[in-house]
Amino acid sequence: MRVAIVSRVKRYLSTKLLATLCIFSVAVLISAPANAARLRAGFASPSLNVAILWITQEGKLFEKNGVDVEALYLESTLAQKALIAGNIDFSMMTAINMSAPKLAGADLIMLAGFVNRFTYRLVVRPEINSTNELKGKRIGIFRFGSAADRASRLVLAKFGLDPEKDVTYVQTPGADPARIAAMMSKIIDGALLNPPYYKHAVAGGMKILANMAEMDIPIQHIGLVTSQKFAQTNPDLTRRIVKSFLEGIHLMRGNPEITKKALSKYMRINDPRELEESYQLLKSLIPIKPYPTLEGFKTVFAELAEKVPAARTANPKDFVDTRILEEFDRSGFIDGLYK
Repeated sequence: MRVAIVSRVKRYLSTKLLATLCIFSVAVLISAPANAARLRAGFASPSLNVAILWITQEGKLFEKNGVDVEALYLESTLAQKALIAGNIDFSMMTAINMSAPKLAGADLIMLAGFVNRFTYRLVVRPEINSTNELKGKRIGIFRFGSAADRASRLVLAKFGLDPEKDVTYVQTPGADPARIAAMMSKIIDGALLNPPYYKHAVAGGMKILANMAEMDIPIQHIGLVTSQKFAQTNPDLTRRIVKSFLEGIHLMRGNPEITKKALSKYMRINDPRELEESYQLLKSLIPIKPYPTLEGFKTVFAELAEKVPAARTANPKDFVDTRILEEFDRSGFIDGLYK
């Protein structure tokens, strides 16, 4: 595989992660009672997929449940590394990013699955008219091993291309606007972009080659991930975290004002029409009962199997723990929120 690297990946050692968190975080502390449990939560990109964390925080639902949460923007796999090192307590993480380290022995578990389909658009330069024309081209990704990196390989394989030989992957650190800028500057020829950012690329003359939201690819995208040790040691606290997110989903569906305020703050969306479109998409993405999809994990394992042999025999049930979610479901708590 030919690899072009625009920016060298920094090595983040666990002994230095706390200092690094301060550099990459856009932290917002919730004002909570003095006796509230203080926790750190990570999210890997300022995208719609992780918005339920911001909405739950903006609605002060963690505070309501006696938890003081600091939300930290930890780019790409840094959130994964921080969670494994114990520098954060839970993270908004994809099955793609949690599965490889778990297969290698990391203590990670998904408690809820908020987004179970890709929302990316494959956006390319205007001279590219078909997926076959991607051969020999440069595909922009955030970092190797990131969700966009693995998703790029999945979609290329779906088009009949060899994702390891037919394209060059170019690391372009930063959020989606960084890849848009690289595409418009002809540094890369295409990239997967999240909504609503792909519209900015189209407005700049780029074109959409494929919509992954319309493809039949079962996937567990963003979920609530923590360590088994944390969940087992802090069962009541873990229950309060899950409860806060369930209430956050209810808030998101019924309170567009708070939802749009959170989207505007973290995604820097100011256009009213774009905010409304993002809000409607978010409502369609996140289920009321956010159970992780086991079939989605199987898709991840199949993609990892060539490089991670343990993925071939992995059982998706070992990667999720929905007991707390099931408790809230059986008790009628979730249904009760909507009555």
